[in-house]
Amino acid sequence: MMDIRASTHLPCGRHRLDLSFPRIMGILNVTPDSFSDGGRHAVPDDALRHAEQMLAEGAAIIDVGGESTRPGAEPVSVQQELDRVVPVVEALVREFDALVSVDTSTPEVMAATAQAGAGMINDVRNLRREGALSAAVVSGLPVCLMHMIGEPGDMQDDPHYDRPVEEAVATFLAQRVAACEAGGLRRERMLLDPGFGFAKSVEHNLRLLKHMDRLEALGLPLLVGMSRKSMIGKVLGRPVEERLSGSLALSALAVDRGARILRVHDVGPHVDAVNMTWAVLEEGSAHD
Repeated sequence: MMDIRASTHLPCGRHRLDLSFPRIMGILNVTPDSFSDGGRHAVPDDALRHAEQMLAEGAAIIDVGGESTRPGAEPVSVQQELDRVVPVVEALVREFDALVSVDTSTPEVMAATAQAGAGMINDVRNLRREGALSAAVVSGLPVCLMHMIGEPGDMQDDPHYDRPVEEAVATFLAQRVAACEAGGLRRERMLLDPGFGFAKSVEHNLRLLKHMDRLEALGLPLLVGMSRKSMIGKVLGRPVEERLSGSLALSALAVDRGARILRVHDVGPHVDAVNMTWAVLEEGSAHD
């Protein structure tokens, strides 16, 4: 089991990410159809300016995605994804020396963005696409493996589990870790994402967060993304542009239950919320 109070430095290309306290990952979707901000940052200059703002507000990582994984999303071609993502990664590294994560399941994109200077791979399909595991191993980068059943196009078609969802998620992720280790990916290069909103009802999401601390038994850093998601809208009756307060509450609860990376849209407010939560948990022993 990972000691969450011990200093943990994760090698991410030429960066080393300190995970001895929770970090913020800013979302940079360069897609026309993402559920919350689709089309807003599809132009490279707009993407760079938004990333610059997120870095200034305290984001430790910028997560660049060129394929929407919202429920019902259509797949994109490999070339489309490359054309969207690679120039943005190159510019983020060149202009800001940013630690860039690439939200992709595509082996060719993993290889090209690693070459462009990315420091992390964030794969909602947990390296199950053909060639993805090999590409991740060759990249030398850490990889976040996320729980999802099915594909974005059908994952929300009546999701159900035959046991408590936290047990199902923990078993699934443990199996994927073992499979990736067998394929040559070193365990110390893995992070885990419970997959809130992916093949889960509102009730599943709420229970999973309530019992998320049980995933710490897997002994790997936890990355959590609940920002602006539909679970907030369904519980609070808020449209996507009015979900910040709900997002902050969920992120604070996730930190309390062991999350080390929070993937969010609104970086500044989340930095404050997470740092305040951490100050309480650490009883005032502040970090720099």
